[in-house]
Amino acid sequence: MPLTRLKQLLLQPYWLFVLCLAPAVAQQQQEQELAELKQQIQLTERQVKQQQQQLDKAEEKLQQSDRALAEASAALRQTEQQRQQLAQRSQQLSQQQDELQQKLQQQQKLLATQLKSAYSLGQHDYSKMLLNQQDAGKLERVLSYYRYFNDARLKQLAELNSIIIQLQQVQTELAEKQQQLADSLITLQQQQQKSAQAKTSQQQAVARLQSMLQQQGRQLDYLRQNESSLQTTLDELRKLAEQARELAGLSRQKGQLTWPLRGSLLQRFGENRQGGISSRGILIQTNEGQAVKAIADGQVIYADWLKGYGWVIVLDHGDGFMSLYGHNQNLLKQPGARINAGETIALAGMSGGQADAGLYFEIRDKGEAVNPLQWLSQARP
Repeated sequence: MPLTRLKQLLLQPYWLFVLCLAPAVAQQQQEQELAELKQQIQLTERQVKQQQQQLDKAEEKLQQSDRALAEASAALRQTEQQRQQLAQRSQQLSQQQDELQQKLQQQQKLLATQLKSAYSLGQHDYSKMLLNQQDAGKLERVLSYYRYFNDARLKQLAELNSIIIQLQQVQTELAEKQQQLADSLITLQQQQQKSAQAKTSQQQAVARLQSMLQQQGRQLDYLRQNESSLQTTLDELRKLAEQARELAGLSRQKGQLTWPLRGSLLQRFGENRQGGISSRGILIQTNEGQAVKAIADGQVIYADWLKGYGWVIVLDHGDGFMSLYGHNQNLLKQPGARINAGETIALAGMSGGQADAGLYFEIRDKGEAVNPLQWLSQARP
């Protein structure tokens, strides 16, 4: 048998084995790839979950820092008001002290004159003068004269004693107020330091959150979540507004509403925000602590911290109209409070993840955002 033919006969079982084994190998390879894909999906899901947990912690830290800054600034403002009241009272007490000292000097001079007159009368023997008086009328006049001087001296002494007591009381209270003023200065300095630390913590929290969003490429998702949260909140508030019938709405005041504060526009209605989402309100540049005022009469229906917008206050103006004020440092009104146009409702800030101080402002008509610039007065404050 030729050698070539022998080789062919020997190789036939091998190729049959290979042909039979090929489908099994392909299936095993597919199963391995599927298993690797499942592992990759599980790994990605764990990473996404871990990233979300980190993001939640960063947002929680931001909320805590916003709250700490709000509390510190509120305490600082209260202490400063107390200091002003103490300083005013101290000034009043100082003036009162000067007036009492002048009265004291006048009474002392008057008493000295009385004593001098009494001394002159005392050169004569009082009993002899009475015994030598033969005329009853003269005797009565002498007695009246002595009684007059005696009563006058007693009156002057009583007034002098009263002034001395008042002066001592004023001096005691003045010393107490001055001590309180000194103590409040120490407290104020401590609160200023605490406020500065809270602000630094807030800025660090903002930086961490922004860095995390950039690393994860989730700025757009984050903004959409914030906007969705705001929309949900406003929809709920609109349904729960109870005083709408008593309020006239804003329709008649279109183009005449007072601006909530003084400042330049950083962002207009409809402009793209970071991430490509269009703004449903306007962003007004301002300074921290500047008064935020109501654009019209209304009622507070929301006053709390809101994700992405910081400290937010919402007013119901009736007839389906609402106004929203975000990124505040402090809220000065509580839900249920009735507000007059131009009344201060908050202090501007940079809460909610802002790098700079600014007020985010919206007007809603039956839940739909409208351009605030068409409703606010053309004359800016």
